[in-house]
Amino acid sequence: MAEITFEPVWFDSLGAKSSCTLVRTPDVSVLIDPGIAVMQPSFPAPLAKKLYWEARGRLAIKRAASRADVVVISHYHYDHFTDFDRGLYEGKLLLAKNPNEYINDSQRGRAESFFANYCKAFGKCELADVLGEPSPKEYPNPLEEIPQAANKDFGDYNRRRKELLRLGLKWFHNRVRRWNRAPQIPELDFGKNRVRFPEGKELRFGRTHLRFTPPLFHGIEFSRVGWVFATTVQRGRMRFMHSSDLSGIYIEDYADLIIRENPHVLVLDGPPTYMGFMLIKTNLRRCVENTCRVIRESSNLKLLIYDHHLLREKLYRKRTESVWKTAEREGVKALTAAEYLGKTPVIDTC
Repeated sequence: MAEITFEPVWFDSLGAKSSCTLVRTPDVSVLIDPGIAVMQPSFPAPLAKKLYWEARGRLAIKRAASRADVVVISHYHYDHFTDFDRGLYEGKLLLAKNPNEYINDSQRGRAESFFANYCKAFGKCELADVLGEPSPKEYPNPLEEIPQAANKDFGDYNRRRKELLRLGLKWFHNRVRRWNRAPQIPELDFGKNRVRFPEGKELRFGRTHLRFTPPLFHGIEFSRVGWVFATTVQRGRMRFMHSSDLSGIYIEDYADLIIRENPHVLVLDGPPTYMGFMLIKTNLRRCVENTCRVIRESSNLKLLIYDHHLLREKLYRKRTESVWKTAEREGVKALTAAEYLGKTPVIDTC
């Protein structure tokens, strides 16, 4: 990928929750998801080691930020954004998840805190000074945008799934009412410090194109943890894609989206197998099958960085065995971020 180079800045396989990545072309340097968090209590390592890995990762992210022109925040979870570090964001074009829609309540609150700090640091003003009036609008049924997943036959699980989708749609309509009542956080322009909301848009920097998906569910349909967007960096024929937090590819239509993008390098988070009590076998099977299909049908794919949630428990390879085997069979190099950097994943040493 001579036109595009990338560096996994910090990932779960290095010992702290993150999927921060620096992507560079001759035109622009892009830091994606500059956040980090300490591993969960069930991670089999002493707390002191977890704190050490988190501190090392935070320093690595700050160093990477000094080499970036653009910073991307795909959503407001702390392992994907930092609130607030002036040195991390100063002088950058910030492409951040729209905080006004396709967002849950907790992430809206985090976004308000983040942009309040951003306004004070770079605009010498309060967030309240720039808020706009609520802007009510109608939103389509999200299931209409994922027809494959919405109409998938789950056999004995169909009745339960239909009820979950009904409850999910009710939750979505409640979110819409909140979005339509909330003051609008605007895109910001404070000289060299600018914020844009990029979902569904394409930006150009010289010969480099940055493409952003519309909002995608963070996990299964109507996942209560909210929405994210994925980022593609393209220069010439080369494409790099960072899928953010799909939590594995649960949704068949998202697998199609990645296949259409047809990246040469794909950064993909695996399913959160460490949350066994929440990850039912039906959805784990969907994740594995959809990921295998992406590997088989993405004709350009040469490298898969398979990491993030997946690297939080020891049985990650066994639970996703078909993915690794499919990649080997198709001639796609599948690696954790640690392995790409020539290291052993921390979980394999615990």
